[in-house]
Amino acid sequence: MADEPGRWIRRYRAAPDAAVQLVCLPHAGGAASYYRPMAMALFPSVEVLAVQYPGRQDRLDEPCFGDFAELTERTLAAVRPALDRPVALFGHSMGSLLAFEMAKRLEAEGVGPLALFASGGRPPDRPVRHSSRTVTDEELISEVAALEGTDRRLLDSEDMRVLFLPALRADYRTMATYRFDGTRLGCPLVSLTGDGDHLVTSDDAAGWAGHTSGGFDLHVFPGGHFYLTDRWDAVAEVVTRRLGAHVPTGTG
Repeated sequence: MADEPGRWIRRYRAAPDAAVQLVCLPHAGGAASYYRPMAMALFPSVEVLAVQYPGRQDRLDEPCFGDFAELTERTLAAVRPALDRPVALFGHSMGSLLAFEMAKRLEAEGVGPLALFASGGRPPDRPVRHSSRTVTDEELISEVAALEGTDRRLLDSEDMRVLFLPALRADYRTMATYRFDGTRLGCPLVSLTGDGDHLVTSDDAAGWAGHTSGGFDLHVFPGGHFYLTDRWDAVAEVVTRRLGAHVPTGTG
């Protein structure tokens, strides 16, 4: 079956006249809907294309991936046909590594992104390694709860656990297969992090600087691993400032 853009991409606020498209890639266990606030904050100057991985929400009946290289190739193959303007990539946590790998491939094709925004993620040479096979459901839920990115009522619901735990475990297995090949990007790279994130230290966030020759910025926000939840407008401002001349002033 072909990877049709309609199955992979959610436009929560379509902006056909926007000068730039921003592809947003979710965290492990996450879904496209996480980026709905980003789409609203950037409208109408930037069109957000939020990626929906298989195995969650309206793609629950599709198998999750278990290999990072395959996830990268399939995501890029699905997204590529929807790109009709200059594009930037934004990824959070696992999504930051996926955005990095997609940016490498786009640059190799001669259509590199305007910028890569790596949020809440360690750089490619020191990725997070989760253990999804040996921990119990309760231990996994406790780990997720500690990140403060998921409503505790959902974590305590047996019905909801059945829906999100398989995708989370699959994403952890996928991350364990990631291998960095040493390639550096040529586009600008922006690292964003929360000052209370216990998964990504300030040194980790700054470490992204060594993975591009195209300029680097670091932005530290108050909050933990999911600092974005309370700071979408501030994050959107970072995006619009970085994209500069490509985004009309006074909008976004």
